[in-house]
Amino acid sequence: MQEQVNKYPRYRALENFHIVLWLFKDLCWCSNAKTMGLLLIIPTLLLAIYILYLHWSEKVERLHNAAVVCWICANSVWMLGEFYFEDGLRDYALLFFISGIICISYYYLSELFLKVNHKKIAE
Repeated sequence: MQEQVNKYPRYRALENFHIVLWLFKDLCWCSNAKTMGLLLIIPTLLLAIYILYLHWSEKVERLHNAAVVCWICANSVWMLGEFYFEDGLRDYALLFFISGIICISYYYLSELFLKVNHKKIAE
């Protein structure tokens, strides 16, 4: 695990800044700061997509970061629904949440499948 963390130290600052953006976006949501919340969707989502791009070559990072992009999309749609559509966009947000769960599930199920297959081959 430590090996994995040190593999991308130059990206760690971007990932940490992404968390800051995400927190400020959600703070705007909770405090009903509609304009600022709307504006913060753009850098938060773009940075998440950029981080996904940076880690594309490694399956574990790609699928986890894809799930994060889905989560931010879901979170943003939900926020917009509450702000401007009388909370009428939750079904659309749900689609993004499910997409993120599919990304994560695919990764962990494929890893489980590989472990089971390796165990069978070793026997």
